Amino acid sequence: MIDDIKKRSLHRARILQGQMRGIERMIEADEYCVDIITQSLAIQKSLRSLNKLLVENHLRTHVTDMFDAGGEEREKAVAELLAVFELQNNRGS
Repeated sequence: MIDDIKKRSLHRARILQGQMRGIERMIEADEYCVDIITQSLAIQKSLRSLNKLLVENHLRTHVTDMFDAGGEEREKAVAELLAVFELQNNRGS
């Protein structure tokens, strides 16, 4: 993994852990549902940010190498990206 992207991804993952612990505490404390939903939506935004970093790393490393290799490797890279795209579309954005 590219060092800068790894550092940023780990930072984002740690923020997400804290946000999840916060939601747990909110649920345990029977806090107002809309406040919990707001926090949940913030977590979803953070996950999208993490996913963007991971896709960027994948494109800059693995996909680049696979395209350079050509042939079956290139086709595999295309299939992977299409699968991720389809997964995103099926889950909604």
